[in-house]
Amino acid sequence: MNKKNFTYKKSGVDINSADKFVEFISLAIKKKINKKKFSNIGSFGSISDIPNNIKNPKIVACTDGVGTKIEIANILKKYDTIGIDLVAMSVNDLIVQGAKPLLFLDYISINKIDLLKLKSIIKGVIWGCKYSGCELVGGETAEMPGTYEKGKFDIAGFAIGVVDKKKILNKNKIKKNDVILAIPSSGLHSNGYSLVRYILDKKKIDIKKSTFLKTELLKPTKIYVNEVIELVNKNLINGCAHITGGGLADNIERIIPDKLAADIDLNKIRTLKIFKWLKQKGISDYQMLKTFNCGVGFCLIVSPSNFDKIDKYFSNSFKPYVIGKILVGKKKVKFNGKVNWF
Repeated sequence: MNKKNFTYKKSGVDINSADKFVEFISLAIKKKINKKKFSNIGSFGSISDIPNNIKNPKIVACTDGVGTKIEIANILKKYDTIGIDLVAMSVNDLIVQGAKPLLFLDYISINKIDLLKLKSIIKGVIWGCKYSGCELVGGETAEMPGTYEKGKFDIAGFAIGVVDKKKILNKNKIKKNDVILAIPSSGLHSNGYSLVRYILDKKKIDIKKSTFLKTELLKPTKIYVNEVIELVNKNLINGCAHITGGGLADNIERIIPDKLAADIDLNKIRTLKIFKWLKQKGISDYQMLKTFNCGVGFCLIVSPSNFDKIDKYFSNSFKPYVIGKILVGKKKVKFNGKVNWF
């Protein structure tokens, strides 16, 4: 009788490599965050405390990925920034409601475990968590041969935050004559990459030959947590919006109360070089504004009397500036003027 030597490894799944990766994560977190008490990385679940200095805590949860920016990382074989993007996309959503990031988990699904690639990604995740003041408490790595092509993978992030009920940012706090402030983005962040890749393909542009594109297309998403939470704690903002897919119009619309409108002057937007480069490739103004952040990564809505108090919380590269005002109106977002792309 022939004995068939069937093993999980022969099917394409290497549990030993996965175990090594979990061990690496555990050691990396201990080294980077220097925690004496370490969370349950490798266990079935993680247990954490809710901060006891919050009188009436409310939990806020978010999840997101980095989209097809992953394909740019694959082309350039550079993975040390997309982990930062992964954290940023979720924690920047949490702070829209005034929540301080508390916990983060990641999910990585991949054709075959590549320790060098995964270690590079997770280092970015750890950096993003440390910068955001939240703890990487666990995650999942799934080796999925047959589902993903050779070298392909996807990542997702899950963030939990906490906010005192009295400090929750909601539509009711936004009033007529409030001003709308733009906080600059660091670049494309993690949106619009399918259109970017389409242009690269149609124009036959090799990003490996362009120092500008290699830098810009993998520039990590700006994390706005520290600045915004300071403003929330000091009651200096009435509302805010994370400018992601859908651009200014779609994301600001989500926070505007009924019978009020965000009146935005497009002439005031300060664009970045990467958006000027994309505009030159033949994208309409409408598609630019609908697809990309166009230089505005986050928006604050504040009382006019608080504007001068906010500036000091931001570094010179990310100083907020006025792009509009809250007025009475039926259409929640109204654009005036045109973006000065060049």
